[in-house]
Amino acid sequence: MSIRLSTNQLRYHLDKVAGPRLKTLSLARNYCVASAIPQTRPLARPSRSQGTKCSRQYVQRTSALPSSIVPQKTMQMQRSYSARPSNEGGEPTIHDVFESNTGTWQYIVADPSTLKAIIIDPVLDYDPATQTIETHSADNLISLAKKNNYKIEMILETHAHADHITAASYLQSRIARDMGYKPLIGIGKRIGQVQELFAQRYGVPLEEYQNVYDILFDDDEVFKIGEVTAQAIHLPGHTPDHLGYKIGDNVFCGDSLFHVDIGTARCDFPGGSATNLFNSGQKLLQLPDNVKIWTGHDYPPDGRDQPVPCVSVEGHKKNNAHIKDGVTEQEFVAMRTERDAKLAAPRLLHQSLQMNIRAGRLPNKTTAGFRLLHLPLKLNGVEW
Repeated sequence: MSIRLSTNQLRYHLDKVAGPRLKTLSLARNYCVASAIPQTRPLARPSRSQGTKCSRQYVQRTSALPSSIVPQKTMQMQRSYSARPSNEGGEPTIHDVFESNTGTWQYIVADPSTLKAIIIDPVLDYDPATQTIETHSADNLISLAKKNNYKIEMILETHAHADHITAASYLQSRIARDMGYKPLIGIGKRIGQVQELFAQRYGVPLEEYQNVYDILFDDDEVFKIGEVTAQAIHLPGHTPDHLGYKIGDNVFCGDSLFHVDIGTARCDFPGGSATNLFNSGQKLLQLPDNVKIWTGHDYPPDGRDQPVPCVSVEGHKKNNAHIKDGVTEQEFVAMRTERDAKLAAPRLLHQSLQMNIRAGRLPNKTTAGFRLLHLPLKLNGVEW
């Protein structure tokens, strides 16, 4: 079913549902060119345009982090997009949920005909000041799935994240307990080399990361979400194992392309490559102009109040700050290398990598009953 709303109708609906905080929706509408915002006329491409209905929900909770680290209140922004079929496999319903502590976009992508769904890049809440793990963000995803009567068949990771802890294992366990079935956890086939590298670095035992992923996708492997066709796309650069997931006329690109006013992800992690990221970006920009690219993170700069989940291929080609049309590989690599040399390490780097090579499983307990993560000391050349 497709619902078309005029701009005034959409604004009235959003104001009634979410209040004055949504006045900045016009920013997202301007940036999300040919995206899942209602179209007033068909797109130029042969496929039919996507009529959508859009709703937003804001969920606030108090953060335990000091105000010097993050704001005292964090926000989760949630919307859904329902699109009518535009190709043989059909178009999915997409729910984007923003976790503001880590700036992460989480997604539920569902087949509207069978209600089978997947979750992409879910976040486990972690407070480094108290070493406390909570599950508010993941529980919100479960509530959203239950509300829509979805069956979550898979939980997919784009890569082993270095800036937030995955909720994949928690969600798998919780869904199995509460709903009586166990979704599979999937990632790209190159995760093994990442696991071995960081397991050695942090002293993670083999039995705690071996076979923790149920599906290891080959490059370009095709799979189904109900009746919707999906494909795993290798997008190296940020990390060597990085995947995107093309689902209908959408690509969930993880940490490769960011919003157009930010540009692209860093490439200075082990196995990262600015050259590879440029090539991955070109792979995405060679898709049809109407394809929507859904990013893994957003960090709104000054002048943009709200995070934006997607921009069309056309929008990136015209406006992406790092990789728009006309930027050469040499220019991109020089820019990306210079920028990365000045970046600080992610705030949750060590905790994230140790948990994420385990697919979010908890470390085994010590003989004293503790679950431990390791943090390396920086001595600046001083030894005694």
